[in-house]
Amino acid sequence: MAFNEVGRMHMIHLAKATELLKHRGPDFQHNFLSERTGLGHRRLSVIDPSANAHQPMSDASGRYHIVYNGEIYNYREHRQTLLNQGVNFKSDSDTEVLLYLYIHLGEDFLQELNGCFALAIFDSHKQELLLARDRFGINPLLYYGDQDKFIFASEMRSLVAYNIPRNLDYESLNLYLELSYVPAPRTMFQGVQKLLPGQFLKVSKPEFSPRSYYQISKPNHLISTPVSYSDQKQTLQRLVEQAVLKRLVSDVPLGTFLSGGLDSSIITATASQHLEDLHTFSVGFPDQPYFDETDYAELVSQKFGTKHTVFRLGTQDLYQHLFDLWDHLDEPFADSSALPSYILSKLTRQSITVALSGDGADELFGGYNKHSALLRSFSHNFSNKLIKSLTPFTRFLPKSRNGSLTNKFRQLHRMAQGLNLSPQQRYWYWAGIASGPQALELLSNQSLDRLNQSVVEERRQQYLRLLGSDPDLNDVLYTDQQLVLPNDMLTKVDWMSMAHGLEVRVPFLDHELVNFVNGLPDQSKIAAGIRKRLLRDAYQEVLPNALYQKPKQGFEVPLLDWMRKELDGVIKNELLSDSQIADQGLFEVAAVDRLKRKLHSRDPGDSPARIWALLVFQKWWQKYLQ
Repeated sequence: MAFNEVGRMHMIHLAKATELLKHRGPDFQHNFLSERTGLGHRRLSVIDPSANAHQPMSDASGRYHIVYNGEIYNYREHRQTLLNQGVNFKSDSDTEVLLYLYIHLGEDFLQELNGCFALAIFDSHKQELLLARDRFGINPLLYYGDQDKFIFASEMRSLVAYNIPRNLDYESLNLYLELSYVPAPRTMFQGVQKLLPGQFLKVSKPEFSPRSYYQISKPNHLISTPVSYSDQKQTLQRLVEQAVLKRLVSDVPLGTFLSGGLDSSIITATASQHLEDLHTFSVGFPDQPYFDETDYAELVSQKFGTKHTVFRLGTQDLYQHLFDLWDHLDEPFADSSALPSYILSKLTRQSITVALSGDGADELFGGYNKHSALLRSFSHNFSNKLIKSLTPFTRFLPKSRNGSLTNKFRQLHRMAQGLNLSPQQRYWYWAGIASGPQALELLSNQSLDRLNQSVVEERRQQYLRLLGSDPDLNDVLYTDQQLVLPNDMLTKVDWMSMAHGLEVRVPFLDHELVNFVNGLPDQSKIAAGIRKRLLRDAYQEVLPNALYQKPKQGFEVPLLDWMRKELDGVIKNELLSDSQIADQGLFEVAAVDRLKRKLHSRDPGDSPARIWALLVFQKWWQKYLQ
């Protein structure tokens, strides 16, 4: 949207900015232009693939215009209501339903939506632009505004096409070195922001401010759940089935990711009851049998009669995709599990266009090691006192993710360090890859001079305030749902899948399901050392028993091995060479050298993850700032 003649001149970049999103929407491109506003869209055809559903889409009067990315799962109900009110539709798409729902209800239409979306609607009479993002941040939406113009996009590359200022945000860099991602609403560029989950924004002039239409339901500490555990299980099964059923609506081939873990198995089991010949996909790692869950995935497939495909990847297959992944990233993002997700999405897209996944369950039900550790840390028992007392000794133990014993030492060291922190500091430390002091020591004096540490702390507190002063497990999960889930997990799912034009739907993040789960007591989530207790128990008689006999495995990219072998030259002679670091001026040469030496020591600790974060940043910096 242009605010003056200078802004209007920038509209010449619209076609290029839209073309840069071809991977997200390979099926069609079109642009809308008016005197002050331009809308561009790349289409991934899922609902009504006909030309009638192309975007940008306008209403019959020509006053309202929409571009949108996502799916509205309850659009058919709203379509019928609008038909009864006299609306004549030209398509069978959810896009047109969205547009007329807004015309009839105004901004209140957002309360009616069940889905994942990032949308923009332009009212040409009011000369007003409305932007909105779904409740949990499944679909991305970035924006930039100055006195001349306001621009928005699904990815940073499209904003950069408008020649916006590319000034590094040093506070974001600081937090990235702690967390491995940049928490919203900030980005790695000053002035570019992410619309937060559950927010909308109205723009008609240079001054604008986001507003919330939805907040994740906060656990109520005063009222215990009014239903029995048996009723909780039944309600959970009903809500999961409803969430999956809504997400099976598609006019193109649809399937599920089936890792062999509990979450994806539940989604697959449920989907198979409503969809014949369900296609399922998993990735196996023969080189790392401990992390290979394909046997369990095949058990689930056999039980529910799915058409199952296994992609078996060696570590060299992973490595060969590494630089493609780095080149695709629009912002530094150092969750290394993005790599297998990237490849799985690429291979799955050869067969289907839409996949359902089990993402979100860990943040709802307490599925990570850190959740058990944080719950344990809230007790003032002898065991915790003993572990705290071991802090001076654990630093001398060999710590690494590469071996069972050394990983136990690593976890013990992090546990001991965390127990010596406040609950808020402990949560932040265990949520990231480095402590605050560790991140700061990597920055050069030049970077430190430009860094406002009070701003960094305020950005931390934006999330840590959610924990409260005396947190319990529900507070931890509530915070995860607003920090880790949208900024790490959902960002990974969106970027890696849409890199290949694959749409991923996440039934566990149906807001009715989330509201129910967040109202349950801690004991329904973790009890007697059992994580995701309610989810496990609710499907005990549905899933193969073998799934309940195995530990949560996940997947570890072999960072340490790569950095000591294949990536050794890239680290020493290219991206993290002393000359490169010195010329760049962002990082402290001696501190990076200490990290590289630690990588080759008998006690590498978390140095592979921290070096990975530096490598990812360097590739991004070369792309956008060098």
